[in-house]
Amino acid sequence: MLYVFQLLFLGSDLLTLTGKSRGIAVARKQDETKNGFPFRIGMGKSAMPQVQLPIFPDGVTNINSEIAFQHKDGKVCYYNGHLPVFAHDREDLATFRYFTTQLTVNGSATQSQIARAFGVPIVTVKRYVKRFHQGGAKAFFSPPVKRSGFKLNREALAKAQSLLNESLDVPEIGRVLNIFPNTIHKAISAGRLLRPDFKKKP
Repeated sequence: MLYVFQLLFLGSDLLTLTGKSRGIAVARKQDETKNGFPFRIGMGKSAMPQVQLPIFPDGVTNINSEIAFQHKDGKVCYYNGHLPVFAHDREDLATFRYFTTQLTVNGSATQSQIARAFGVPIVTVKRYVKRFHQGGAKAFFSPPVKRSGFKLNREALAKAQSLLNESLDVPEIGRVLNIFPNTIHKAISAGRLLRPDFKKKP
C-alpha cells in the first residue's frame, strides 16, 4: 500500500525536500497531448468556465530532476529520488493543493514546474501559494466562508428593511442607499429582507 510511505506532517506548515536524484527512471506520458499538455474536454469557446483538475497519468512523471510522482490504483505517491515522501488519494484535491504548494514554498519545485507537471494553470498555482501565505495549512481544509450581500451589512439591511416597511419600491431603496436593486432583490429572495404584507383595511 502506498499509504505506508505517507509522512504524518499535515499538522506542520513546512516540508523540505532535498538531495539529488538517484537515477530514478521517469517518463512523461505524451499520449493524446498537444505541446506537452493533455487536451481538455469541454473547453471550447461556448463552454462555461470550470475548475481545471490536476492530471495524474499512470506511471511515473517527472516534476523536476529531483521530484517525481507516481499514479497507481487511485493513489498518488511523491518521490524525492527513489525515496517515497508523501501520498494521497487521486480525488483528494485539497491535500494535492496543500502538498504541491509546500513544494513551491519550500523551494523544492517552481510554480511553473507544478503547473506543467499536473496540467493546471499557473494562475491557479499562484492563487494557492497566496492562500497559504495568508491562512496557512488550515486554509486548504476549512469550508469556504459564505459571503454576505455586497454592501448589505447589518446597518444597510436595517435601513433597507425600514424603507421596505414604508412601502418604498426596490429601485427607490437602491437609489437611497446607493445599492444595486438586484442586490436587494437577492436579499429578499434569501429571506434576509422581508416584504411587508400590507392588508387592506375594512
